[in-house]
Amino acid sequence: MIKEKNSNQKKLTIGLFTVYFLVLTWIILFKMQFSLHNLVGLRSFNLIPFNGSMIVNGKIDMKEIIYNVIVFIPFGIYICMINNKWSLLKKILPIASVSLIYEVLQYIFAIGASDITDFIGNTLGGIIGIVIYFLISKLFKSNQKMNKVLNIIALIITILIVVFLSFLIIVNL
Repeated sequence: MIKEKNSNQKKLTIGLFTVYFLVLTWIILFKMQFSLHNLVGLRSFNLIPFNGSMIVNGKIDMKEIIYNVIVFIPFGIYICMINNKWSLLKKILPIASVSLIYEVLQYIFAIGASDITDFIGNTLGGIIGIVIYFLISKLFKSNQKMNKVLNIIALIITILIVVFLSFLIIVNL
């Protein structure tokens, strides 16, 4: 019975991670657009960290970097929920890989500016998620209980996001 509950928890975690990953892809690659026609054919590649993304209208603007960090925090938490026994490096590797793939795809398909700052921010966000998971784990006696609580929170947030996105889609039809 306990193994079955753990299996159901793991399935829920993977399902929620899948929804998160799809929304993340929509945000990063498709810039939250509902039509591919709205994507600007931009192809640029910046390898100088914190160069172009911080200066907007002659002022330092950290919003883009902060947003990149924030949207990748759940990635780190989900990685820990799915396989907490991995080493820190094994947890960071998929986060950094996905971020790198997003940046390369943006360049290949000319759907955004590929920027090392985005890669750094995304990876940092995932690492922060790993740290948050570690800190939360200190409050719980077992990972199963913690993952159950995190799944409930993630399910509520996912439902709210899906409802909000559905509303946006309906309004923009």
